Amino acid sequence: MARKRTINRIEKRADYEAYERRKQEEEEPETEDEEDDEAEASDEGEGEDEGEEATPVRTKKKAPEPKPKRTRTPKQVRQKVVWAVFDNSSRKVQTFEYSRKKDAEEYAAKMQADKKSTYYVQPVKEAMEEK
Repeated sequence: MARKRTINRIEKRADYEAYERRKQEEEEPETEDEEDDEAEASDEGEGEDEGEEATPVRTKKKAPEPKPKRTRTPKQVRQKVVWAVFDNSSRKVQTFEYSRKKDAEEYAAKMQADKKSTYYVQPVKEAMEEK
């Protein structure tokens, strides 16, 4: 199988730039003053190679001004810690205020004796109700 010729990107770039220059010249019709200036410039530059064309001067585009990013402040939800009694399948049975830990442990022991199942007490954070 024959190998294909590698693309020369420099030649492609030169072709593209020449195409862009021709396209730009077609879009911008020259005035008589500009034609006179160019005629004088071409007379002065007769000693230069005519095969090589001068590369156009590129102007840098202004970067768009970055917009300030919107930051949303998360809504602060106040929370409180309570003691919760859970059954063996980790379902919440009842909750007690944080200061009533002793009552929560007694309730878990009572339920364990009555139902013959495992109950345990664990601290849980709950959202506070706003007034």
